[in-house]
Amino acid sequence: MNRIAIYPGTFDPVTNGHIDLMRRSVKLFDKLIVAVSLNPTKGPKFSHEQRVQFISEATDDLKNVEIIPFDCLLTDFAQSNHAAVIIKGLRAISDFEFELQMGLMNRNLDETIETLFMIPSLEFSFLSSNLVKEVANHGGDISELVPASVLKGFQEMDS
Repeated sequence: MNRIAIYPGTFDPVTNGHIDLMRRSVKLFDKLIVAVSLNPTKGPKFSHEQRVQFISEATDDLKNVEIIPFDCLLTDFAQSNHAAVIIKGLRAISDFEFELQMGLMNRNLDETIETLFMIPSLEFSFLSSNLVKEVANHGGDISELVPASVLKGFQEMDS
């Protein structure tokens, strides 16, 4: 039996906190699909292709990870990829409230798909893509917050 999980997100940009959850998740499942949402309503800083590439480079050493872009209902995506679990990261109470609603809606749409909430490693508990963008936009050092490919992406935007 293949245990397949999906870790969905916009990942704009992917952070070391996201990568930490991916690395921990691959130990629990036979296959982890990182589902990169198009989500144009969020006005992403990086293109869909760039976000997929950043994750691909940061997880290149993980053999049971597949990065797939998607633009549909998450439950439909999970069904089409034979995944039974959706992984969500929780940093704070505010994350829990939103993710609980999403998890309940997903269960309403497909009761066979479970949601697994994971807490961050302590060193990443404050980290979010929005904070990374804010720090980078003001010239702050994000080198400890994101994979090298993302840092390079920000540097290329600035040049």
